[in-house]
Amino acid sequence: MNLTRAEARERADLITVESYEVSLDLTKGDKVFGTTTAVKFTAIPGSSTFIDAVTETVHSVMLNGLALDPSVVADGVRIQLPELAERNELLVVADAPYMNTGEGLHRFVDPVDNEVYLYTQFEVPDSRRMFAVFEQPDLKASFTFTVTAPSHWNVVSNSPTPARVETIPAVDGGARSVWEFAPTPRLSSYVTALIAGPYQSVSSEVKSSDGRVVPLGIYARKSLMQYLDADNIFDLTRQGFEFFETQFGCPYPFDKYDQLFVPEFNAGAMENAGAVTILEGYIFRGKVTEAQVERRAITVLHELAHMWFGDLVTMRWWNDLWLNESFAEYMSHLAAVENTKFDRAWTTFASVEKSWAYRQDQLPTTHPIFAEINDLQDVEVNFDGITYAKGASVLRQLVAWVGPEQFMAGVREYFRKHAWQNTELSDLMAELETASGRDLDTWGRLWLETAGVNTLKPELEVDGEGAITSFAILQSAVEDRPTIRPHRLAVGFYNLTDAGKLERVHREELDVDGERTEVSGLAGLQQPDLILLNDDDLAYAKVRLDPKSLGTATGHLKDFSESLPRTLVWGSAWDAARDGETPARGYVELVLANIAQESDSSVILVQLRQLATTLNFYVAEAHKEATAISAADRLWELAGAVPPASDAQLQFVKSYALLARSAGQLDTVAGLLDGSVVLDGLTVDQDLRWELLASLVAGGRADQDRIDEELDRDNTSSGQNAAALAKAAIPTPEAKAAAWDSIMVKGELSNALQASAVAGFSRVLDSSLLEPYVEKYFDAVPGIVASRTHALAQQIVVGLYPSQLTTQATVDRTDEFIAALPEESAALRRMMLENRDAVARALRARKADEG
Repeated sequence: MNLTRAEARERADLITVESYEVSLDLTKGDKVFGTTTAVKFTAIPGSSTFIDAVTETVHSVMLNGLALDPSVVADGVRIQLPELAERNELLVVADAPYMNTGEGLHRFVDPVDNEVYLYTQFEVPDSRRMFAVFEQPDLKASFTFTVTAPSHWNVVSNSPTPARVETIPAVDGGARSVWEFAPTPRLSSYVTALIAGPYQSVSSEVKSSDGRVVPLGIYARKSLMQYLDADNIFDLTRQGFEFFETQFGCPYPFDKYDQLFVPEFNAGAMENAGAVTILEGYIFRGKVTEAQVERRAITVLHELAHMWFGDLVTMRWWNDLWLNESFAEYMSHLAAVENTKFDRAWTTFASVEKSWAYRQDQLPTTHPIFAEINDLQDVEVNFDGITYAKGASVLRQLVAWVGPEQFMAGVREYFRKHAWQNTELSDLMAELETASGRDLDTWGRLWLETAGVNTLKPELEVDGEGAITSFAILQSAVEDRPTIRPHRLAVGFYNLTDAGKLERVHREELDVDGERTEVSGLAGLQQPDLILLNDDDLAYAKVRLDPKSLGTATGHLKDFSESLPRTLVWGSAWDAARDGETPARGYVELVLANIAQESDSSVILVQLRQLATTLNFYVAEAHKEATAISAADRLWELAGAVPPASDAQLQFVKSYALLARSAGQLDTVAGLLDGSVVLDGLTVDQDLRWELLASLVAGGRADQDRIDEELDRDNTSSGQNAAALAKAAIPTPEAKAAAWDSIMVKGELSNALQASAVAGFSRVLDSSLLEPYVEKYFDAVPGIVASRTHALAQQIVVGLYPSQLTTQATVDRTDEFIAALPEESAALRRMMLENRDAVARALRARKADEG
């Protein structure tokens, strides 16, 4: 199933692909579908190559009119193509399996009405699961899809949906129709798409900058349409069109733009050209946090940005995946701030994206942003915090380095020169150098070709009157990642006002380079109450506070007038606790003392997640139980103290349910669920009911009968996933054994149900329940990686790792396992190293918290 870069480069040197004509029959039952692919391509005469095709059965292979024996040339993954002519026509007739893993052509049955829904997910290497294809991004071609499906279905692809034509009934007598789509422009195969089933839709339109009226569509399953907030999504889409067309100097490149909410999706969304698929969890069945609404908006804008950067212009090979994703991530936040109501998106970026990047960049498996991708297995484990979050953070730093106007001027020229082509990083950098006049060679080498995060801290001297006599910024790096980098950043001075607010009184923007940078412009100014390095969050670096600033931040974190500087201080405190520099219980206290005054929903969400991590892993064992109970009690107090029906109230209740463990706390959770406890303003909708029930199950207060009762009330896809989690969380040896057998032995769960079961298995108040599975885990993991698809294997390797047994014995057993891995197990080795690092870090943090 692998493809090396060397193989891809050799194949690209041999052939050029003109077109694919793909005919699909989706009426052959619930296991396989018919797939016929006709490919036209040129080649070096006499050469040989292969085409990718993951199949159940290959019925025939015709190359230039000559029949090839499928038993000889096809192995279920590749089809060998010998003795090519200058111009070639290939015809492959096969059956391919439907998937339930969120990869290839995924098949889902809605439990509400038993209707079948299909969608594709092809990135990275899975268009080959639907049709025969030269599966690499630099072999672009035109694609023509013809689909036979039940007549009551809707069928969507990259080209506008044609009128369906009735054809002969299926074997079971069901009505069938054929949809013949027009050819696409030249695309990489991983951004082609097919979505089919009785999806319902809402339509609108947007006027493009070139005067065209572009049709807009939003699709979802019938059972979810009642919850679809189409107007909000259409408004965001129009705002994105306006912003991106202006910034890029290029009209939207496709004929229509559909957004399709699909079930059991592994990612947030996928940038299929003109047919974006989106996680249907972004259709909200009840009240959700403002953070979730904002995340949906960022996702919508991210995928729209990809229509230009990724689809119109596409990376040559997967080593530039980071640029593809980082650009879309940066532009989505920029668009949100400048052209939508989500004007605090940079605060969210600092809180969510950058914290992910800093965490990933301190792992032993961190890698340069520009990573060497030798094969497809390298790509699959590189959808990480470096590729997305650090890349976007460094891109933001690049914008500050060259200037915003110069950056966009370079981007516009890049699109003008390379439309419908494949490019490399150097193509974009050349345009940015021309537009800005800056030499980016050194910048690129230090930022893109080295790994690790720097730490910045201030060094200042003050005279007897409180005036600064000298100020310098010190830059350091960890021993095994010693690179010192140039930064464009701001230094902010903050003072407490008479009203008790922390407000900025001075800002100094400068270039920082080397281990020590003197900031002469600050000499002579009065030392403020708080000095914040990297104010406005332009740079990618961890920051530390001087002693006076730390005291001010600890006492007045809630008093910042603006959300972004407060978020940067939150981040600094989290870094220090996570690094074992400050006691974990100090961070717990900081969160609980300030979280109720936090105004940004995404920041509350992140801080509560980090609070849970700290309580579970970083607080010293001797204090863990008491600290967790106290923290949950205070969250319940906060839920009653904040405004009724507020975003903060909902988040505090959810966090309380997650942490509840004492008898009194579980009594309160039970009361919320049965209605005997009422919190003013709180609506206990169906999704919150499931969270409360999961809390009771994990606490030993509810059993399988109670889960079944709730599922009868909510027998939907969401309900089934929640029930799977709750079932696996039942705190008995028998329930854990049954969950283990379902996940690890039978292996029949879909991607979504498996993810829920994995989460439930690991949700325990008594970690001794997991002890019998430590050796079973290490024994089973190699076979899981060998036999399951990457998405399912990664869920298991990461999700069932015994991290809750936070002991040196877990670290030692992991070291033994890693040492015994064969060289070809690079992906598994990486996941296990990251698992190990989490436990080793927790042990260091616990030691720092022992005092």
